Amino acid sequence: MTHHMRRVAMGLFIWMIGVTAASAQPIPFDSERWEISGAEHEVVMYQGKQSVYLKGASAALSDVSFTTGIIEFDINFSDARGFMGAFWRLQDPNNFEQFYVRPHQSGKPDACQYTPIFNQLAGWQLYHGPGYGEVVNFRFDVWQHVKIVVGTNHAEVYIDSNEPILVTQPFKHDTQAGPVGVYSGNFAGAYFANFQYQALANPPMQGTPPESETAPDNAVMTWDVSSPFDEASLAEQTTLNRDATAALTWQTVPAEASGVVNLAQYAVIDEGADTVFARTTIAGRRGEVRTMKIGYSDRVRVYLNGKLVYAGDNGYQSRDFRYLGTIGLFDTVVLPLQRGENELLFAVSESFGGWGIMAAME
Repeated sequence: MTHHMRRVAMGLFIWMIGVTAASAQPIPFDSERWEISGAEHEVVMYQGKQSVYLKGASAALSDVSFTTGIIEFDINFSDARGFMGAFWRLQDPNNFEQFYVRPHQSGKPDACQYTPIFNQLAGWQLYHGPGYGEVVNFRFDVWQHVKIVVGTNHAEVYIDSNEPILVTQPFKHDTQAGPVGVYSGNFAGAYFANFQYQALANPPMQGTPPESETAPDNAVMTWDVSSPFDEASLAEQTTLNRDATAALTWQTVPAEASGVVNLAQYAVIDEGADTVFARTTIAGRRGEVRTMKIGYSDRVRVYLNGKLVYAGDNGYQSRDFRYLGTIGLFDTVVLPLQRGENELLFAVSESFGGWGIMAAME
């Protein structure tokens, strides 16, 4: 083969790769490639499209190794309360990136949500506001087209639009390839059709990322986090029993740029293991009193040098039926410090929606 012919052949090969990447075809839900599991799932014809119905169930393309590119599908749901969408970069059933819609919040600022899943815990109480949720006006019982353009560090989401309705904050997981798929939670179900994906090294992105989150001045940016234990073990302990910490193991972890620590990254919640200590120290002078702004999810007990100085509940609907329990520096703790190093222990307990802590000295 001549040099010219080799160049032509190589050009043809590269062109064919490009055509293959640009010509992704829908993967029928009756294909053996799909792993469909959960409470309710059925491959059916719905409103003229071959689709899968999911409720408390998911459908994953486990043979896919996806890092960046485009995910597309059609979705059909009612206006009932529900949480349904897509996931990508699945590391295992408990760790992945996720986008979903909330049909019952149509037209509201949290009509949709990007959140990471760490150790089976969604983090929507920790990750809220611009770059996580956005206003969407949904249509019901009709097919709507969803496109998610996944870059290395963030994604753009389109719903029946040529402009992104959401440009996410930076992903929380490290960049690592994994399967993709769709799911619907345990409330209302949803139909999915025409699922396809394209793996692209440089997917076309046109949106403007939101302003990066930054921690306030004097935020605690490094914590020691313990292994998990039972929240009930601290009941009525106004003076901390040192046996409560003796058997625990510890790791030093950084806060995110916002100042939040997602504790689900470092501990697995389970029955009888729903609480961790997050520890920091403060230098003080004799008789000095300082204040600290704190945020937590879901519940916290704050011990200063072994003495209880604050306890609170910031869980979902803990204050009224509309209360979401989102984290922020909303509460203030008064700290009567001793001379030298003062130990602060935050016993942070979780039910669902986000397990987190943040704090900043005033």
